[in-house]
Amino acid sequence: MKFQGSLLIALSLCLAAPASLLAADKKKAAAPPAPPAPTEAPAAKPLVLPDTVAVVEGSDVKKEELIKAFNNLLSARKMSPDAIPPEQRLQGYHMVLDEIIIDKLLAKRAEKTAVTDDEVKAQWERIKGNFGSEEELKKQVEAAGETIDKVKKGLHDRIAEENWINEQIKDKVNVTDADAEDFYKKNPEQFKSPEQVRASHILVKVDATAKPEQVVEKQKAAQAIADRVKKGEDFGKLAKELSEDPSAKQNSGDLDFFTKEAMVPEFSKAAFAMKKDEISDPVRSEFGFHVIKVTDRKDAETVTLEKARPQLLAYLKNQKKQAEIEKVVQDVRAKADVKINLPEPPAPPAPAPGAAPAPEPAPAPAK
Repeated sequence: MKFQGSLLIALSLCLAAPASLLAADKKKAAAPPAPPAPTEAPAAKPLVLPDTVAVVEGSDVKKEELIKAFNNLLSARKMSPDAIPPEQRLQGYHMVLDEIIIDKLLAKRAEKTAVTDDEVKAQWERIKGNFGSEEELKKQVEAAGETIDKVKKGLHDRIAEENWINEQIKDKVNVTDADAEDFYKKNPEQFKSPEQVRASHILVKVDATAKPEQVVEKQKAAQAIADRVKKGEDFGKLAKELSEDPSAKQNSGDLDFFTKEAMVPEFSKAAFAMKKDEISDPVRSEFGFHVIKVTDRKDAETVTLEKARPQLLAYLKNQKKQAEIEKVVQDVRAKADVKINLPEPPAPPAPAPGAAPAPEPAPAPAK
């Protein structure tokens, strides 16, 4: 059982989804439950759900609520319910129903928890930021068949749940300098910072199907730009005017710091071989020709414990908080009177004899 959530799902066109799906801060590292990817399968019988898919401490969960939450989740992922075979859809229904149940249990326990207008306003502003403008947010809300008032009510309820949970764990999430030092000593690789370069570029695109003579013309155009920069014209201004990288209009071609692995090989090889303030001749990559200016460099280093301590303490505290939240939610779920009426999904196929087990995921590095 996991208490998962995503602020994106909150409004991801999922304004009617359970509040636990709205809670980005409760489980930031976890992705919202996703129905399994569709695979080809023999034709199956249509999936028929009972009118009441679950009873949560005496309160019915109707199939309409489950289907709406499930479809909104798919819509957020630009998927169609019709593309998912019935048996896989049933697995998805179980995942979403689990979230609905957790939401209802927490909402009941948080009924008397105080929520201020400022808390709701702050969350609302965060959500507006995800959509760019209030007009776009309103458009998406209405497209989902919801209202702004209903969304704000959902935010209020979610904040109440968060506040209630925080009250349960408030004395259990302390971390110390000794905790940070222990983690630092046991995870030395996570504190090694590779060499980095900061560079700006001006891109002259070359289509993959361009003829040789067209490539030559593009290279000449890029060389002309490089010559103008080398004669003293402002790189950022030329990037805004001439670069065919769409982001150049906003960042003047600045790519910020990056490692060798972050860029295509041709670009990285050129940039990491250059000195600060040096201007390149056109560098060809799969995107076209780049005129590169290196603006700063950082040598490889091992971050000291003292430098890492503030972020490391915050990271460890968050990890501990998520573990305590999980315990609270599991305890609430285990003690609740819940009856699930959905049919059980089919068991996954057994692995082939001799098949190697799937590797466990590596732990997330400290930031």
